[in-house]
Amino acid sequence: MGEVRARVRLTNAVDEENARRNIIKTGEIRSYVADALVDTGAVRSVVPAFVVERMGLSLRGRKVVEYADGRKESVGMTGPVIFDIDGRDTLEEALVLGDEVIIGQTVLEKMDLFVDCANRRLYPNPAHPDQPISRMK
Repeated sequence: MGEVRARVRLTNAVDEENARRNIIKTGEIRSYVADALVDTGAVRSVVPAFVVERMGLSLRGRKVVEYADGRKESVGMTGPVIFDIDGRDTLEEALVLGDEVIIGQTVLEKMDLFVDCANRRLYPNPAHPDQPISRMK
């Protein structure tokens, strides 16, 4: 099985809020489109430093991450980012590291998306094809 990738639009959520409040113009909202790696082994999503800089994202602190090989490292954590995949979106913080955007489990869960590894794609939960539903059990 190959890797699963998805086109994702990242939007600076603070910019979006400032545009809603007429502090900045809609055309000034910073965003970035990526062919992101979907990693079901990653809990959080990842945005590289060059994307953070390009989007003008703030850092709101640091978090310790543990890599698959057991190493631990303190990395930056962004302020709010809007992740949009196929018209479904969610607000999320992201870890700052690496050289590509990675979609982790929390984004997939909040967007109610399933991963089809055999066909290397994401698809909406068949029980909720029109919109994401959050489970509250």
